[in-house]
Amino acid sequence: HLAIIKAQFELIHPFLDGHGRLGRMLIPLFLYEKGLLSRPVFYLSAYLEKNRDAYYQRLRALSADNDWNGWVAFFLQALERQAIENAGKAKLIISLYEKMKAEIPKAVKSQYVVAAIDALFKRPVFQSKHFIANSRIPRDSALRILRGLKAKGFIDELRPGKGRRAAVAVFPELLRITRE
Repeated sequence: HLAIIKAQFELIHPFLDGHGRLGRMLIPLFLYEKGLLSRPVFYLSAYLEKNRDAYYQRLRALSADNDWNGWVAFFLQALERQAIENAGKAKLIISLYEKMKAEIPKAVKSQYVVAAIDALFKRPVFQSKHFIANSRIPRDSALRILRGLKAKGFIDELRPGKGRRAAVAVFPELLRITRE
């Protein structure tokens, strides 16, 4: 059903720009609505970008030759391959979380260390005010934890603060996993 909806949406071309992104957003929303996802966070964009030529070839064959079987087979393969990749990334993220739960408490002594770790995983690129809000750690304790995390190499400064512009920090290990 989803393969048909996606194809019909792409073949209509209702917008001059952005219809591909909008069409790809339909996928997680449909899966979420059908109860197949707990949150609408399954995106095929990476697979479709990697296989752009095959993607357009299948859409052209559908439009020109009414090749629904070829399209549905391609789409189901895309879902399967992306699901496998996503599951692998999820395992890496869980492994990283467990690693950080073991390493960060040794490096940063605080009763708030678990809240700090959770905040890093919730928002891996952040300003200190976002870290404080997400972790709900008192400001002075949060800033001390951030200094410790930076000193021990767990976070990096992405952009230094200047004047009224706040510094931006990053949790690079998590970003590396999500960007691979």
